[in-house]
Amino acid sequence: MTVLFVTHPAYLDHDPGRGHPERPQRLWAVEAGVLDAGLDGEVAFVPPRAAEVAELERVHSPEYVAALERFCRAGGGHLDADTAVAPGSWDAALMAAGAGLEASEQLVRGEATAAFCAVRPPGHHALSGRAMGFCLFNNVAVTAAALAERGHRVLVVDIDAHHGNGTQAMFYDDPRVVYVSFHQSPLWPGTGSLDETGSGVGRGATVNIPVPPGATGDVYRRGIAEVVVPLATEIQPDWLLVSAGFDAHRDDPLTDLALSSGDYADITVDLLELAPPGRRLLFLEGGYDLDALRSSTSATMAALVGDRLHPERPTGGGPGDEVLVAAASAHQQALDLEA
Repeated sequence: MTVLFVTHPAYLDHDPGRGHPERPQRLWAVEAGVLDAGLDGEVAFVPPRAAEVAELERVHSPEYVAALERFCRAGGGHLDADTAVAPGSWDAALMAAGAGLEASEQLVRGEATAAFCAVRPPGHHALSGRAMGFCLFNNVAVTAAALAERGHRVLVVDIDAHHGNGTQAMFYDDPRVVYVSFHQSPLWPGTGSLDETGSGVGRGATVNIPVPPGATGDVYRRGIAEVVVPLATEIQPDWLLVSAGFDAHRDDPLTDLALSSGDYADITVDLLELAPPGRRLLFLEGGYDLDALRSSTSATMAALVGDRLHPERPTGGGPGDEVLVAAASAHQQALDLEA
């Protein structure tokens, strides 16, 4: 089977500055991981297209889009304490936001069974009117909104160690896009509690699984089996979009989870069962140890083509089982309230 690998040299022009963890070298590590997986003939390297302003404005305010362009073109600088841009960041952000759009169009044409969008800057913290947490545009949300507008049911599963507060906020009252997040708690940005389950007609369409520090890969896999699979059976998604952050790896400098690269192979295999072939997209989010990022990418890409590659042994025995029970209960309570 063929998997699209969507990336572009423009992503290297987004440079937040010396010593920043979200550095251009991350993209080199990801590309090296693809080569390490030895998937010759099974990966199609394709360029993204730039997102159009109207596509961005499905999830971002016009004022924010215009202000970000002006700021980047004026030379850039810090948007907040963690998020900085350079003159090249505008074009990089447009290409990052357009990667999923291009990938989804190629998947609809039957050109591959899945796609991995190796983008920079990442996106899941970006809010409608604000950059945040290294993120400028919410890449996964731009694609999810485009698919939802066409009448598709979209399931977004976020496995980044940090809660995707931006993605959650954008679809909190929108039942067309169901958002599930596995994330460390406590950890920045502090959102993603069990009782955040959506509002209005979107009640029950947000599911948070805030796992404790030290959680291992077996907890994630049980969470998929016990929480996400029943949810997918309930909603029957047309598309699966994954915010594929690799900062839950035990070597990541910004988090305290305990996954290995081998866990990402197994998690990816489990997630692929949630939507049909040709309707699965992964988006690079976090992951700040370069070696861990490289090996985790290898494991993930191999899983996308149907292989099981364990650069490191999968992990088990960590805490978090009680959170899975609580997350399933919170979702059911939200559905009961909606009824």
